Amino acid sequence: MNDSTALTQDMVNEITAWRRDLHMHPELGFDEHRTSELVAEKLRGFGLEVHENVGKTGVVGVLRRGDGRKCIGMRADMDALAISEANTFPHKSQHNGRMHACGHDGHTAMLLGAAKVLAEAGDFDGTAVFLFQPAEEHGQGALAMIEDGLFERFPMEAVYAIHNMPSLKAGNFALRPGPIMACEDNFEISIFGKGGHAAQPHLSIDPIVIGAEVVLALQSVVSRVLIPTDNAVLSVTDFAVEATRNVIPETVVLRGDTRSFTPDVQDRMEATMARLVAGICEAHGAEHAFSYSHEFASTINSPAEAAIAAQVAASVVGAESVDASYPALMASEDFGYMLQRRPGCYVLLGNGGDGPGGCGLHSPHYDFNDDIAPTGIAFWVNLVQSQLVS
Repeated sequence: MNDSTALTQDMVNEITAWRRDLHMHPELGFDEHRTSELVAEKLRGFGLEVHENVGKTGVVGVLRRGDGRKCIGMRADMDALAISEANTFPHKSQHNGRMHACGHDGHTAMLLGAAKVLAEAGDFDGTAVFLFQPAEEHGQGALAMIEDGLFERFPMEAVYAIHNMPSLKAGNFALRPGPIMACEDNFEISIFGKGGHAAQPHLSIDPIVIGAEVVLALQSVVSRVLIPTDNAVLSVTDFAVEATRNVIPETVVLRGDTRSFTPDVQDRMEATMARLVAGICEAHGAEHAFSYSHEFASTINSPAEAAIAAQVAASVVGAESVDASYPALMASEDFGYMLQRRPGCYVLLGNGGDGPGGCGLHSPHYDFNDDIAPTGIAFWVNLVQSQLVS
């Protein structure tokens, strides 16, 4: 950042206090009422135009300067996870069974910090839109904001997001043009057999045996049906049965998810899974039900905006600390729905491998690394000041 927008130590302390307050009061998707109220209150205090209840509990702040017509959006997610925190530091979660285990408290604090800096001393010509999104963890918040007229009410030309990354060196940036995060599809398979006594299996149609065969057959979808260069994952994560040790049950339910990057791969996986399940169940004389749902879209960065983000990141930390061709991840992120509507870029910011946040995301031991917040704020400020120029 230039000298006119540099963070003072008092501001850093203030932003850290916001972040730790958010960490102490985690809220799940679409229940971020306290968080949204805090965000809206801060934005109003900075002098921004504030819109609440965008996509249920989402908040949008608008900051205009000069006569420029260009408008860009910056998104932070606000929701926590249904995890019991194992940390013991003073700012640990005060709500058992809920915690900020993915750093959304840090993302929110960084975007608030950028809004404060830009409102006080930002040098730009145009409109900066600050998007505080609910319910990212279950893939519903971005769509809720979009369906509430996000891009019609706030006509952004491009939209960006930052997510912390524990495996990346603290303060380093990583991104790539094209797919950076996978889509997530969920499936459920119900197998209806014929129950009976465990001592007389010949009189039953055993859904456990059929289910086991289905699980094994599904492992061939990625390895033997898809093109070897297609990136995909298929995982059966739940094998549910109401069982008693001497009874063959009537029904088995299999659940799981798939990850991939393109609609073509999604369609081939779904069709192949449906065919395999139907064939195996028919061969054993069992009935079945198969459902397949699309939960997250692939997060696909547009080339031009990825190049912009890489340049901005390099201006903050130096080119040697920016990986602009980072490998795509099989995790999912609902920011992909925003990138389906507008060009933009999803950027990873290193949270560090040691100390706070060194463990993986979604861990009960995770904490956002407050030391990286000034770097994230600098990225947002430099992005606005480099892109919104007369």
